[in-house]
Amino acid sequence: MMNRVILVGRLTKDPELRYTPSGVAVATFTLAVNRTFTNQHGERDADFINIVVWRKPAENVANFLKKGSLAGVDGRVQTRSYEGQDGKRVYVTEVVAESVQFLEPKNAQGHFPSDFKQNQGNSTQQANPQKQAYSSDSKPVEINEDDLPF
Repeated sequence: MMNRVILVGRLTKDPELRYTPSGVAVATFTLAVNRTFTNQHGERDADFINIVVWRKPAENVANFLKKGSLAGVDGRVQTRSYEGQDGKRVYVTEVVAESVQFLEPKNAQGHFPSDFKQNQGNSTQQANPQKQAYSSDSKPVEINEDDLPF
């Protein structure tokens, strides 16, 4: 079985960051995702999808994304229910993000560095894309046979 969601859209408001009683960060936000077709008036409708992200990525989202930021979310759909204050059962469908990508440079929204990407628990910045970890300098790579997995 498979439960995988990949979304690209804009935040409808600033993310809300909270902490559980045990100190685990959790951020929630709503992503507006345009539909691929237009309605009868020639306008594009959008779906507003609730997103939940945990731990360090939640803190990164809260620090670097704001209302209107373009973001990519990779995660899974989760449904849950609880009893509301009026005693009625409330059903919630949301995406639990495993990865959130910041898709705009700082100049566009003014919130984060140009090449900043945030993945589950780690972030990377490429200050100079010319200096890649795997360069083509044509030098042979020495590998000890004990390091090979096969």
